Amino acid sequence: MDITTLRAQTEDLRRLIRRHEYLYYVLDRPEITDAEFDQLYQRLQTLETQYPELITPDSPTQRVGGQPVEGFASVQHKAAMLSLDNAYNADELREFEARIKRALPGERFTYVVEPKVDGLGVALLYERGRLVRGATRGDGRYGEDVTHNLMTVRGIPRRLHGPLAACAALEVRGEVFMWRQAFEKLNRGLEAEGDEPFANPRNAAAGSVRQKDSRVTAGRPLDIFIYGVSYAEPDPFTDHWQTMEQLLDSGFLLDPKDRKNTLERYRRRCADIGEAVVNCLEIEAARDEIGCGCDGVVVKVDAIEQQRRLGSTTHHPRWAIAYKFPARQATSVIRKIDVNVGRTGALTPTALLDPVEIAGATISRATLHNADEIERLDVREGDTVLIERAGDVIPHILRVIQGKRPSQSTPFRFPTRCPVCGAEAFRPEGEVVSRCTNSACLARLKESLLHFGSRRAMDIEHLGGAVVEQLVDRVLVREFADLYRLDVETLATLERLAQKSATNLYNAIQGSKGRGLSRLLFALGIRYVGEHVAAIVARHYGSMERAELASEEELAEIFGIGPRIAQSVALYFRQPENRRQIEQLREVGVSMKEAGVTAEPRPLAGKIFVLTGGLEGFTRDEAKGLIERQGGRVTSTVSKKTDYVVVGKDPGSKYDNAKRLGVPTLDESMFKKLLGR
Repeated sequence: MDITTLRAQTEDLRRLIRRHEYLYYVLDRPEITDAEFDQLYQRLQTLETQYPELITPDSPTQRVGGQPVEGFASVQHKAAMLSLDNAYNADELREFEARIKRALPGERFTYVVEPKVDGLGVALLYERGRLVRGATRGDGRYGEDVTHNLMTVRGIPRRLHGPLAACAALEVRGEVFMWRQAFEKLNRGLEAEGDEPFANPRNAAAGSVRQKDSRVTAGRPLDIFIYGVSYAEPDPFTDHWQTMEQLLDSGFLLDPKDRKNTLERYRRRCADIGEAVVNCLEIEAARDEIGCGCDGVVVKVDAIEQQRRLGSTTHHPRWAIAYKFPARQATSVIRKIDVNVGRTGALTPTALLDPVEIAGATISRATLHNADEIERLDVREGDTVLIERAGDVIPHILRVIQGKRPSQSTPFRFPTRCPVCGAEAFRPEGEVVSRCTNSACLARLKESLLHFGSRRAMDIEHLGGAVVEQLVDRVLVREFADLYRLDVETLATLERLAQKSATNLYNAIQGSKGRGLSRLLFALGIRYVGEHVAAIVARHYGSMERAELASEEELAEIFGIGPRIAQSVALYFRQPENRRQIEQLREVGVSMKEAGVTAEPRPLAGKIFVLTGGLEGFTRDEAKGLIERQGGRVTSTVSKKTDYVVVGKDPGSKYDNAKRLGVPTLDESMFKKLLGR
């Protein structure tokens, strides 16, 4: 092959690798697996090794991928956050030792092995023991300043204790991640609120750290796995094992006495490379028990002095290597593509496969995620496909083996209507998931009923999973209104419900009729309508009749309701089945009005208030509610746009700011008069 063709091949590889680096490090939306990326990278490395004249200064092999995303300040790391060279078997680990022995002949090496956690890499800078900056990996030299968010992660101490607190500067490296169980709980909560769930724990961790509002980050179940120090002034460390012990003792473990129950039990000190290999294989065997995303083991030379003398390339340190777990893959044939309807109405395609064994499990189904993924893979019924199964994810299809495609195959057409109830399947602009718009769809009914009766919705005590299962399976309830048509005698026929329990459940159902409009709107399960949005709509319109007639444009003009929410609410009310369901609830006596809100013109419409100091006649929340029911809104900061500052006893700086900006102030009596009380 001539050098021109080789140069074109290497440049194509570089462009492809850069694209996937950007998708992974910056957008957190990887399109290929780590194993596939490693194959691309190794192919480029092989070409550049064989033909050094092809190497360019900006080749991915000569630098670390990714760039800081826009929206956060860019900061320079104390030392570059490099990638790791990879090994895929025991022989390659032994070759790693052979290389470092050639670099430092005659020396003996001990090692530390530790799990390679799949999260978001961060650098934490401490000065005199105080956390002063936290940054993402970025391009390896410059990252995003996300200090305000990282300070909310419980595993990151704001102040160090012990000897390390005396360091003038200390830059600590780690991976912010989510435990698998915490991730699943987070996704369940997001779905219950009508929000889009995260695709995987790594995306959840990265998305949480990159929030503009640190309060959102604080509410996410983030943890951190510390794996090293990149800079210390002065440097008190002699080996990596001692470094990690000191970091853990300084506060990087919530309970230093309970290390057996953390990832630290997988960090091990090894006397030689043979022991390191054994530990890598043991950790690989336990990968499904680790409880978080883990795609390999990092093997590090223990002695810091040897690390310094071995040095680094522009891409990776020479004193460390990542032993990557082998991919769990096999081929099979797709016999059918099913489209299932989930509890939030999401239409999810699943490939039904010829059964095949992967990593000890028989696989007969694989997720296809959404219509875009089907189009990207160009996957069809009858195709032979390569499947991968990781320990913490559902089996998924990596690629189609085109050479085995049947000659008569045709592209799969994704349904535009719900395959269960026939209602419109709607896909909002900018999203990848199509959803059934009928909240009474039988495929959604059980989970919808549980949500309808949950404490923050209609608050129907005793309406649990076992009861809902029986009500739906016995065709006693087909829609929300059917709950209110049940009598004690019917409920008493359910398993585990005696007469007294049936009476209690009946009373709880009937008692929920008067919860009000905001609770009802939330209970209906409208896409993107959580408690907060439901309350905004209820306060604005006061009745279901008025809300049903609102146009998308009118809804979008309400403060706190963006275009996406407005589109979803308007679409919900346009569906005949949803309007029929609301009418059925009205007929059985469910309240369709919000207490304290009338259809009369609201005198405070469009007015912005700030509250400061203590009020004697009502609490802060009561005052806020009164303002909002009359069309006003309450903010926390005084600005030139503020219409009134309500001043109570012992006002704070907001009162001073109001006087400085010339914003009108109201004492409590004036405020009551304005409210008409």
